[in-house]
Amino acid sequence: MGENLGFQGKVAVVTGAGGGLGKAYALELAQRGAKVVVNDLGCSTKGEGQSKELVDAVVNEIKQAGGTAVPSYDSVEFGEKVIETAISNFGKVDIVINNAGILLDSSFLKMTPENWDKVLKAHLYGTFAVTRAAWAKMREQKFGRIVNTASGSGLFGNFGQANYSAAKLGIHGLTQTLAREGEKYNIKVNTIAPIAGSRMTSSMFAPEILEMLSPEKVVPLVMCLCHDNWSTNGGVFEVAGGWIAPLRWQRGPGVYLNGKFSAEDVMKNLSQVQNFEKDTDYPTSLTDTLQKVMKYVEESKPKL
Repeated sequence: MGENLGFQGKVAVVTGAGGGLGKAYALELAQRGAKVVVNDLGCSTKGEGQSKELVDAVVNEIKQAGGTAVPSYDSVEFGEKVIETAISNFGKVDIVINNAGILLDSSFLKMTPENWDKVLKAHLYGTFAVTRAAWAKMREQKFGRIVNTASGSGLFGNFGQANYSAAKLGIHGLTQTLAREGEKYNIKVNTIAPIAGSRMTSSMFAPEILEMLSPEKVVPLVMCLCHDNWSTNGGVFEVAGGWIAPLRWQRGPGVYLNGKFSAEDVMKNLSQVQNFEKDTDYPTSLTDTLQKVMKYVEESKPKL
C-alpha cells in the first residue's frame, strides 16, 4: 500500500466527531491532507441536549494545525443535511466514517420501546441516512470509502444492551450488502468493531485500561480502510489496544436429511447439527448455501 497514506484532494465526513474516536479520525484525516466535515449533535451519551462547542473545538484545532475543516451540527437522522455540508463547502464526498451513537442500556425486561427506537435511530438509521445521502455522489464519481462502526455487543451479544446489540449487528448486515452493490463503482464498505476509551466507555474501565485502549490505537486501521488502495470489501475487523483481527462466518458440515423427516430425526442427529470440529468451511454468500444444498440433493438422487 506504500509508506505514506495521504488524503490530499479527498473530502471526508466523520459523524460523532466531537470527541473520542470520531475526533481522532477527523484530526488524523486532516493532518494527512483531507478536507473534513466534523459532525456531532453535541448531545450526551444518552442522546440528551445539543451543543456546538465540541464540534467547534475540533474544527478550530484542525484549522490551527493548518488543516481544512467545517462543522456540521445536524443529527445523523438527517443524513442529507450532513452530506450537503460536504457538497456545499467542498463539492463532493469521498469518505464517510459512521461513528455517531448513544447508549440507553437496560435489561430486556425493562427495555422500553422508546429507548429501543432511540438507539436504533441513532446507530442503524443514522448510518443508513448518512450513507444513503452520500451513495449517489460516490457512484457518480466511481469512488467511495465507507467505514461503519459495529461492536462486540452486536457480534457476540452483551447483557443489558439488546437495543445497542441489534443496531450494531444490523450495521454490519448493511455493510455486507452495500459492499456488493458498490463494488463495481469502486466503493469499498467495511465495518470495525472497536474497543476504545470514550465518553461511552469511561465508566467501564480503570484509568490504566482506558489509556491502553486509547482512540489513537484504532485510528491507523481506519486510515487504511479509507485509503484509495484498500482492497477488502464487506469485511469486519475487531480493533483494540493495538490489536487488529478480521472476523468471518464459519459453517459446520451439518447433516442432510433426505425425503420426509421429523423433529425427532433432527434431534437424533443433533451432534452433527451442532458440530464445528471438522470439515468446516467459510461461507460468503447466500449462493454458497444454495449450492451446498443442491449438491446434497443431487447426491441423494437414485443412480440410473
